[in-house]
Amino acid sequence: MTIVAEGSKSEQAYAWIRSRIASHAYGPGYRLVLGPIADELGMSVVPVREAIRRLEAEGLVTFERNVGARVSLIDESEYAHTMQTLGLVEGAATALSAPHLDADALERAAEVNARMVRLLDHFDAHAFTDLNRQFHSVLFEPCPNPHLLDLVHRGWARLSGIRDSTFAFVPGRARHSVEEHAQILDLIRAEADPLEIELAARNHRWRTMDAFLTSRHEPTTRTTTEGR
Repeated sequence: MTIVAEGSKSEQAYAWIRSRIASHAYGPGYRLVLGPIADELGMSVVPVREAIRRLEAEGLVTFERNVGARVSLIDESEYAHTMQTLGLVEGAATALSAPHLDADALERAAEVNARMVRLLDHFDAHAFTDLNRQFHSVLFEPCPNPHLLDLVHRGWARLSGIRDSTFAFVPGRARHSVEEHAQILDLIRAEADPLEIELAARNHRWRTMDAFLTSRHEPTTRTTTEGR
């Protein structure tokens, strides 16, 4: 029997199943059968069913007639459109935020990135993704344009619903990602031209998209823009 974390049984089941999806132990299309999962967790099927319904609301699980619950298949077109859009708005938000990022904020971002580097040798895609969100949040949250910031938040929420962690599929992308984080921080510290910062943040997002789509044996829908 698996030992799960504290909290209600439904919360425990939710966290456990979600972590299995994030780590790709339960890949796209994997059938989530209530009984075996409940047995594994040492609980009844009721909290497991509640957890799966919650995951369905987040877009990570779908129900099919005469089949039951399955881990959602990745809609590659939706993923690409979301990443393209997020690259544009997050890049702009990061550039607008740059003048408002003081030394303490940049140090916080650098520390998060250092924690991501330490994960590389014992890779945990879910933990890496959480830290990735924290890193980018430090850089775009000071954006003075509330409409642009709202679009960034919507993009992250939509991306989470499509796939919790791209890095579960392309773990090799993680090392390049932290290197690009350091480059973005260097540009901000150097008070580089806003367009240069915007393009660095945008291309960072699009490179992750390209790596994922390539790993899925699909042609990339958009290549990164170099020195435009």
